[in-house]
Amino acid sequence: MTQITVDSTQMIIGVDTHKDTHAAVAINGLGARLGDRIEPAGVAGYEQLLDWAKTFGEIVAFGVEGTGSYGKGLTQFLRRQGLKVIEVSRPCRRVQQRLQGKDDLLDAEDAARQVLAGLATATPKSDEGAVEMIRILKAARDTAVKAQTQVMVALKAMIVTADAELRAELEPLSTPRLIKACQQLEVGTLDTPMATMRYALSAMANRWSQLHAEIEAHTQHLTKLTQAAAPELVEAFGIGTDTAAEMLITFGENAERIHSEAAFAKMCGVCPIPASSGKTQRHRLNRGGNRQANAALFRVVIVRLRWHQPTQDYVARRTAQGLSKREIIRCLKRYVAREIYHLIRKPHPTPEVPDLIRS
Repeated sequence: MTQITVDSTQMIIGVDTHKDTHAAVAINGLGARLGDRIEPAGVAGYEQLLDWAKTFGEIVAFGVEGTGSYGKGLTQFLRRQGLKVIEVSRPCRRVQQRLQGKDDLLDAEDAARQVLAGLATATPKSDEGAVEMIRILKAARDTAVKAQTQVMVALKAMIVTADAELRAELEPLSTPRLIKACQQLEVGTLDTPMATMRYALSAMANRWSQLHAEIEAHTQHLTKLTQAAAPELVEAFGIGTDTAAEMLITFGENAERIHSEAAFAKMCGVCPIPASSGKTQRHRLNRGGNRQANAALFRVVIVRLRWHQPTQDYVARRTAQGLSKREIIRCLKRYVAREIYHLIRKPHPTPEVPDLIRS
């Protein structure tokens, strides 16, 4: 992730991506703005944008916003052409809008200048392998889990408004027994509120069961993929399928783009941030980074606090030194991030992707 070198005859193209259109601005090595273009988002638009960019001369790099969302198609297209793509973070909107206004072409120019200044150096994730499959499956599973939770909350809220006899029958039951009991409710003609209540409870219980089956299927596929992609990571203490999948997604297919364990810790938001001034020397908690990855590290730490003897010994030693439990957990999250970094970056043969269709 080193700063690129650009001379006055070479070009950098900044692109602000949107769902329907992409805005691009070309600048040279001296920072002079050479031209701008807005093209539709699609293969034809990508080709027109590239043809336009080539008219200015040699292209050193494209700085693209949203390489994992609206700019994903453009990033794939440019990479297939052998061009360098750099991921550009969205600028601070509050400062930008106050100083220079808000416009797609201004955002594209800012993207190009971030690349030229060396402020943007990140390599976008690759999306042509097992890790991309894991990301897709995990997204489908997460939405199913969220929907299942919403169904159960609504089901229990509806039971509260049922008549006293039905409520007394269903409310004390555990979740599995509650679902089974609601599915077995007799549903006839919807001619009374009581009959309608039974019908609604039965329908919601059936929906919960369908989502449960979907989640189980997604989990099985994710387990096979994560075990094939990073077997040592899955075998580590306290790291299950869900955590392993989140870590692999954070790294991306091209894990080498994260050049050090410190960079990975910063990406997960578990590195301290300097907050010193004058005679005061201190650090503060990092509230940035990938919050899903941060939460996954927290879950690993909590499991190890309960069941992992070396972790328990560490907690006892640090407690004796005067650290609070919150401070100890922060230290443990940093150690877990270091362990995961080396497990994923450890060289190993490329795994065979399991056939999910036949499994």
